[in-house]
Amino acid sequence: MEFKSDQAAHIDPVQLNRNSKFKFNCQPGISCFTKCCRGINIILTPYDVIRLKTRLGLNSDEFLAIYTTVHLLEKTDLPVVTLKQLDDQRKSCPFVRDQGCIIYEDRPSACRYYPLGSASLMHKEGADDTDFFFFVNEPHCKGFEEDNHWTVSQWRKDQGVELRDEINAAWTDLVVRKRSFPVNIKLTQQAKEMFFMISYNIDKFRNFVFESSFLQKFPTDQVTQEKLKTDDIELLKFGIQWLKGLLFQQKKEKEAD
Repeated sequence: MEFKSDQAAHIDPVQLNRNSKFKFNCQPGISCFTKCCRGINIILTPYDVIRLKTRLGLNSDEFLAIYTTVHLLEKTDLPVVTLKQLDDQRKSCPFVRDQGCIIYEDRPSACRYYPLGSASLMHKEGADDTDFFFFVNEPHCKGFEEDNHWTVSQWRKDQGVELRDEINAAWTDLVVRKRSFPVNIKLTQQAKEMFFMISYNIDKFRNFVFESSFLQKFPTDQVTQEKLKTDDIELLKFGIQWLKGLLFQQKKEKEAD
């Protein structure tokens, strides 16, 4: 998970695994409280968007328009969204207040990982990147001076990222596999738009599935259809699996040309 800061952040190059140990604590009494929520660039995962738009009572279109900015992910040419910063001097997260985060229970995965970063989106398929974590060491952060001891595994469990990583796993795998495509193989604009819709605009994808000829071309049993009508997570998983077939079929076709 990419977590960048406009402040003079230093990313320790040492690779950590789930058994790596560190000291850290963040709480309202610490002098740097909420500084890590300013001047940030957080890539949102599909599950992040589902949780946030549901928390805010918005549909996907509304959430994306109000709270996100679209970028192309480096070396993949895939569109991803980042959380839009406020237009204030500190470039604050829209959900941070001096007292803390107002959507804390539904905060994005990158926020939950902090002060760790996960390198899952930064490595090619086949690389030895299982359990690749690193420290995001920002000069202002006093959390490392606190005497709370963790392993990476304990921190992930405490911060609730295990479920999020599990739900996002197929999407992350798709992004990593796309990074391994030869540079001469480009996705069509339609494929990029489909990737974006399935990844981030789950409401629009639901309309596409049920209001177009999709189910005629790709028949799905009635039980699955009923789940897809109401369950965003099931629809996301379904969409990612279908998207894999679409993208990698294009890859095979272009390699055969």
